[in-house]
Amino acid sequence: MDTQTITDLIQQGLPDAVVHVQGDDGVHFDALVVSPAFAGKLPLARHRMVYATLGALMGREIHALALNTKTPDEHAAAGAGQG
Repeated sequence: MDTQTITDLIQQGLPDAVVHVQGDDGVHFDALVVSPAFAGKLPLARHRMVYATLGALMGREIHALALNTKTPDEHAAAGAGQG
């Protein structure tokens, strides 16, 4: 598995999202997902939305995915360079 494939899958499932995925070993990844669809949702619901875009890959090809999910306003308030 590679970061571009994960990025593409998340963006297909959440077309309004800005996605940045990192991971060097092909099985453990970190992702920042910024989407207006997260507004009003708790972190668990946001993570479930992202996991749904990856389906059966989770736990198989993707062994671990650390998620940072933010709305555009949250991301802007945190500073774009700080994730």
